[in-house]
Amino acid sequence: MAFKPLGKRVLVQRVEEEKKTSSGIIIPDNATEKPSIGVVKEVSAEVSKDDEVKVGDKVLFGKYKGNEVKIDDIDYVVLEQEDILGVLK
Repeated sequence: MAFKPLGKRVLVQRVEEEKKTSSGIIIPDNATEKPSIGVVKEVSAEVSKDDEVKVGDKVLFGKYKGNEVKIDDIDYVVLEQEDILGVLK
């Protein structure tokens, strides 16, 4: 199924953080916070006009921002463009 955000919204897939410490201890899923870094998978027409964020960019966004959605058994976050704090290079 394809998803195209409307308005000034962006579809982001969270980047999973390492679940093991440097000393080799495995951290359980319920003890970790959701990452606030993700990869842009789709942008709306209004966002693509601004050319600030494009598909494939790795972005940092607010911890409690956006709406979580599941598309084809993959978890995504739909964010307003203003909720994106910056693009990681």
